[in-house]
Amino acid sequence: MTRTSNSNRFIDPQVLSRIRDLQLIAKTVVEGFLTGLHHSPYHGFSLDFAEYREYAPGDDPRRVDWMVYARTDRFYVKKYEGDTNTQLHILLDVSKSMAFSSQKVSKLDYARYLAAALAYLAMRQKDAAGLISFDSDMVSQVPPRTSRGHFFTLLHHLEGLEVTGKTDISGALEKLAHLIRRRAVVVLISDFYQDIEKLAKTLRFFYHRGNDLILFHVLDPVELEMPFQDISTLEDMETQEHLSYVPEHSRSTYFSLLKEHIEGLRRECRNIDVDYELLNTGKPLDQALHRYLSVREKRY
Repeated sequence: MTRTSNSNRFIDPQVLSRIRDLQLIAKTVVEGFLTGLHHSPYHGFSLDFAEYREYAPGDDPRRVDWMVYARTDRFYVKKYEGDTNTQLHILLDVSKSMAFSSQKVSKLDYARYLAAALAYLAMRQKDAAGLISFDSDMVSQVPPRTSRGHFFTLLHHLEGLEVTGKTDISGALEKLAHLIRRRAVVVLISDFYQDIEKLAKTLRFFYHRGNDLILFHVLDPVELEMPFQDISTLEDMETQEHLSYVPEHSRSTYFSLLKEHIEGLRRECRNIDVDYELLNTGKPLDQALHRYLSVREKRY
């Protein structure tokens, strides 16, 4: 893998789409990312322990890793498998809008890569990972486990996912919240075509039950840039409704609505201490993994 800079050290998503092996994609992305963290305590960690975290007053000094201190000039302690039994629940939107793609990688493909990478990373840290797909209701579920065999079960399930019905994130989440009976890390991957106030109410329910919630907002480059120069007819993938697009009139209105929607999501997430990350399916997964690791660092 060629690294040109820290901000572009992963393989282009369209290159990943040609690999066609989800296990290899997950391993390539995660291990490439971890290797790229030159000054991070995660660099070079082994499966003998779950993770590192920064030393805090009251920690046992015997757990300080002096090799890491020699590399970073900072104190970090090891958290062993017995210290953590975190569960990662990945909630993946499979509504019809997730099939959209202006390139070789659809939003669902990108979400699949992300879910596989997060599951690989979590299970490498000896955490249990599970997967729930949804549209307006729960479509399928793989309960969280930690075994190596379970990881292949997750990958097989991800590979078999297809887009289904209409989006109703709030309705689906209200049902899914009751399936998560203990505090957990809940990762929600979607294009979030949903009324923000309705969604925020549901997110608060997850949050007040003690879950660490992370939202990955997956959008295609066309949705973010709207590059059409000619008069066009756009079709809603879920309702089949048609809309006329006239660049000199429609483009500014579109960007205004998009900005309002994204800022509204960010604001609601900030209000309830939920992490939010906007992802462009044309870009590598670097930001997503940074977000996940930063959330884990805050938890311990």
